[in-house]
Amino acid sequence: MQIPHEMTTLSEVLEKLRVKKMDNEFRLEPEGFTAGKGKTYQPEDLEIIKVFRFEGMTDPSDMSILYIIQAKDGLVGYSLDAYGMYSEHEEDYDNFIRLIPTRGHEEQLLFEL
Repeated sequence: MQIPHEMTTLSEVLEKLRVKKMDNEFRLEPEGFTAGKGKTYQPEDLEIIKVFRFEGMTDPSDMSILYIIQAKDGLVGYSLDAYGMYSEHEEDYDNFIRLIPTRGHEEQLLFEL
């Protein structure tokens, strides 16, 4: 019996997203989230479908959250948020990400990378 490989690092998750062509990075611009495809998304155009939290092995202040996000037009990508003392996002990012609906926990468990 093969034991499934559990992703434990940010780089492993990002590589899995790249392989599945889901490595579109959503970035906050003044108009909303953009993924470099010439389109801007508002929170109601998006849904958080999975959340990964990471904490640095040697430095607990080295923490990040990776949001897997799906747009209503089908585009799947991610947004990376460092938190703790290394956070570079401003309050605008926090306010924007909180407005994006999150898929239910049961549905999140069905989403596999």
